[in-house]
Amino acid sequence: MDASVGLRATPRASSWAGQHKPHGAFFSGRVPASLTSEKPAQRPLVLGSGTPMRSMEPVRGARFKGLCCKKSAAGTEKVHYSADEALILKQKAEDVLPCLNDRCVYLVGMMGSGKTTVGKIIAEVLGYSFFDSDKLVEQAVGISSVAEIFQVHSEAFFRDNESEVLRDLSSMHRLVVATGGGAVIRPINWSYMRKGLTIWLDVPLDALARRIAAVGTASRPLLHQESGDTYAKAYAKLTALLEKRMDSYANADARVSLENVAFKHGHDDVNVLTPSAIAIEALLKMESFLTEKAMVRN
Repeated sequence: MDASVGLRATPRASSWAGQHKPHGAFFSGRVPASLTSEKPAQRPLVLGSGTPMRSMEPVRGARFKGLCCKKSAAGTEKVHYSADEALILKQKAEDVLPCLNDRCVYLVGMMGSGKTTVGKIIAEVLGYSFFDSDKLVEQAVGISSVAEIFQVHSEAFFRDNESEVLRDLSSMHRLVVATGGGAVIRPINWSYMRKGLTIWLDVPLDALARRIAAVGTASRPLLHQESGDTYAKAYAKLTALLEKRMDSYANADARVSLENVAFKHGHDDVNVLTPSAIAIEALLKMESFLTEKAMVRN
């Protein structure tokens, strides 16, 4: 599983003690010293450094089979930024970190909105670990894709496991989590994500449909049932899904409108935006929300 630094968690007592574990539940084991709640020593932030991850033991009570931060292709590759973007990312991360107070960051939004790509950048500059909840569900049930989980079991089965993954992640700290597009539809998931900070990546439907049409719908089980023009069916299905989910996405603490970001950069097409430009906007929105929240509290 991709991560920029070693996973740091405050594990809770297992909720399965004295009862049968649900399907897909994982190991319990000794909690390593590296997963204590003590704050790690601050290290210099080096953008795109591909910081090697420390090997770790599983977390007691977590569902993630062999959950650890290992070196991986995604974890060791450098993320390339322009000099200006690198400087802004570094500065914004330094502004946001004290306000976050080690809380997790959850990215929500429609399929194809860039949650994983943008999430990895945010995790790197914050010195957080990154996880994709869809990948953790696949690992939980032992099936290699969400599309196959839908086919072999059902969407409800996937959603049940997704909720369990988010529940376990919510007990941890210093994570950036890219959630599945439909994670927002269950109120219980919001009770988990509210322990951290939620960011909605809001992408115009036309741009989403073009992105998905370019790569195909095979990995998108909610789009892959109908035949016909890929763009047309993607756009129609995305429109229907967004109508059902719009109010749920609007529950997020902050909204990153790619239309607004594109306008600020002088672009007509949101698909020409770089992931780092979107990550910068997300950090700005995070800072704004956290600052306003602190002012209200005081």
